[in-house]
Amino acid sequence: MKSFFSPISARALRATLTVALAAGFSAAALAHGDVTPQSVDTSTLPQLGEEWRTSNPYDEKSDARKEALRIGTSAYNQNCARCHGLEAISGGIAPDLRKLDSECSDFADAEAKKECFAEMDAYYIATVRRGRTRDGRVYMPPFEGILSQEAVWSIRTYLETRRPTE
Repeated sequence: MKSFFSPISARALRATLTVALAAGFSAAALAHGDVTPQSVDTSTLPQLGEEWRTSNPYDEKSDARKEALRIGTSAYNQNCARCHGLEAISGGIAPDLRKLDSECSDFADAEAKKECFAEMDAYYIATVRRGRTRDGRVYMPPFEGILSQEAVWSIRTYLETRRPTE
């Protein structure tokens, strides 16, 4: 059976397809920031106001923790799991968020532990609000203006339940 393409055009076609596939795989690997953030309905949570909190208002003492966890689980799956992995178990494309503040638990001094968790909360909030860009490439999109403070802290509530237990 005779080929439709000449040997030269067949080689050119193969080369073009190879380059296109390689570019496609590279784009997929670098598309970490190429997501469309999804809004999250937080109307069932106490509203936190305009000023951003410095620590999770939905901690273990909060009456709203159960609802924040429900919302945070869904919000994480909609907005974070693509890069950070299902159940916050990273497949390698982005940091493993279960370990975000794992070093804080190792502190024996209660005050040092408290300060460490406060620093991690500040890092978390800044990263989610502003995203991450390096060398002009978006590694994580900014979520400020898309996710409310209630949604961001709800996601944090979910992540707190994903911490590894040893």
